[in-house]
Amino acid sequence: MITTPFGASSTAAEVLAGVDLTGKRAVVTGGASGIGRETARVLAGAGAEVVIGVRDLAAAEPVAAEIGATAAALDLADQASVRAFVTAWRGPLHILVLNAGVMATPLGRTKEGWELQFATNHLGHFALATGLRDRMGDGARVVAVSSVGHINGDVIWDDPNFERRPYDPWQAYSQSKTANILFAVEAARRWPGIAVNALNPGRITSTNLGRHIGDIGNSPSSFDAKSTDVSWKTIEQGAATSVLLAGSPLVEGVTGTYFEDCAEAGPHRPGVRRGIADYARDPEHAARLWQLSVGLVQH
Repeated sequence: MITTPFGASSTAAEVLAGVDLTGKRAVVTGGASGIGRETARVLAGAGAEVVIGVRDLAAAEPVAAEIGATAAALDLADQASVRAFVTAWRGPLHILVLNAGVMATPLGRTKEGWELQFATNHLGHFALATGLRDRMGDGARVVAVSSVGHINGDVIWDDPNFERRPYDPWQAYSQSKTANILFAVEAARRWPGIAVNALNPGRITSTNLGRHIGDIGNSPSSFDAKSTDVSWKTIEQGAATSVLLAGSPLVEGVTGTYFEDCAEAGPHRPGVRRGIADYARDPEHAARLWQLSVGLVQH
């Protein structure tokens, strides 16, 4: 098991204290708010040249300027927008943080007919990462922000876009977050020399992610290593595992792994909201999802 000196209560700034990312170029999706903003801010503070991919460019530009980044238009639910971002990218890419996401939305569909959460959380990021693959050389890092919610369900292989079954917003969210991890597993196998990892950031207070389910409330932080519940975190703490995987030398060469609380996660056990589900690290599932995703985004 991979461990670090950091844990659930560590902040992103603490994780990258003393790390020099000068000369590194990074993209953070959803970098205008929440843990994406903090991830971008800390990477930029460590010297990286950071671009935040955002849906609302005008609103994001002042945020980008404030945190030392630049903003570019990117709507992950719109494959044309993803292709435009990829086409516009010039030069190398060293760090790609697949952070943006939606959770438990009402039923929505893209113009292709894809269910919105699967399209945004997985397919948009899949198209972005594979599109930028040739800009990433040895030593590049790709970070997929997943969720403890993946333990609630595998990919719905026979109907991922809810075309034949009643729509369940939480089932849709779970499969999209499982897909984030399976993407990391298969990309790590296919892309030698590039570190591709996934993570659970914890339950973050005061972000826009839960806007479709109302106020999820606040909880005393459960940072005890023996806790069976996912850790509650501030935004600064929630970005810590993302920046660890994006820029810390402590995880150099680690790939195809799922982290939480700044360490490799153990196996999920029933009744415990921690760890990684077996199906989310199954290489056959990962390969199957890759083929499914290629078939969708290339049409």
